[in-house]
Amino acid sequence: MSELARHMADYLTLRRALGFTLEQEGRELPQLVAYLEAAGSATLTTELAIAWARLPQRVQPIRWAHRLGSARGFARYLATIDPATEVPPHDVFGARVVRPAPYLWAEAEIRRLLEAARALRPPLRAATYEALFGLLAVSGMRLGEAIGLERDAVDLDAGVLTIREAKFHRARLVPLHPSAAAALRAYAARRDQLCPRPRARTFFLSSVGTAPLAREVQHTMSQITVTLGLRTPTVRPRLHDLRHSFAIQTLIDWQRSGADVGARMAALSTYLGHVNPAGTYWYLSAAPELMELAAARLDRRFGGSR
Repeated sequence: MSELARHMADYLTLRRALGFTLEQEGRELPQLVAYLEAAGSATLTTELAIAWARLPQRVQPIRWAHRLGSARGFARYLATIDPATEVPPHDVFGARVVRPAPYLWAEAEIRRLLEAARALRPPLRAATYEALFGLLAVSGMRLGEAIGLERDAVDLDAGVLTIREAKFHRARLVPLHPSAAAALRAYAARRDQLCPRPRARTFFLSSVGTAPLAREVQHTMSQITVTLGLRTPTVRPRLHDLRHSFAIQTLIDWQRSGADVGARMAALSTYLGHVNPAGTYWYLSAAPELMELAAARLDRRFGGSR
């Protein structure tokens, strides 16, 4: 193993010990090291890193940017060992991820969504989708987290869900409001009545007793929103937008009550399962009403000093 390859292995081991999965880096950094060695370089330079990042042909610049991002992380580590290392700049390809504007579900629209789910057939499908959509709306959970819940991860007496495989393979607890726990308890009773011998151990079941599939859930939601007139060629509500709506409504409620939003952001970030609090702060700019409330509070605080 070369010195460069050894440093790369140490870098991956260290980052993974800190909780990062590094799936992309684990695939790409050995390729980068092999490229550097084939070029006869004993260290990482900006020129070689950019050339390596551009190797895939007929791809969007964002793909090159992601590859260069892998190289940048390794370069920052390597620079602490080898001063000759060059850390590539982050804006070489001018590509950045643009978040789509979320569809903010109104409370009345969520009620209509649940009513439409209740009317589905067969009865088990109706019960599952009503309970699932309701849980997503009141908890801010991701769809994959909800449909992956196993029965022993749902403690309705304590009102706590245990998400064992959240994003980035992190586990977390999701406390429930008593009304949400009661709704899930009613679903569980109905589910067991309709499907006494399920084929899966997940809390939510499909109409045939298996774990729900994300694509089927998304498809059903799309059909319902078309029927309700919520989905148009330009407006496309997503289930993930229920998560956005939950987070934004929480922030709006805090703003209206005069709470210290900054002091509570860490708690919201943890509750939502964000690895980086920056992902939570993005919600501050995602709703005009939230921005207006924040501006009004700033005006009340500082307006008289101008």
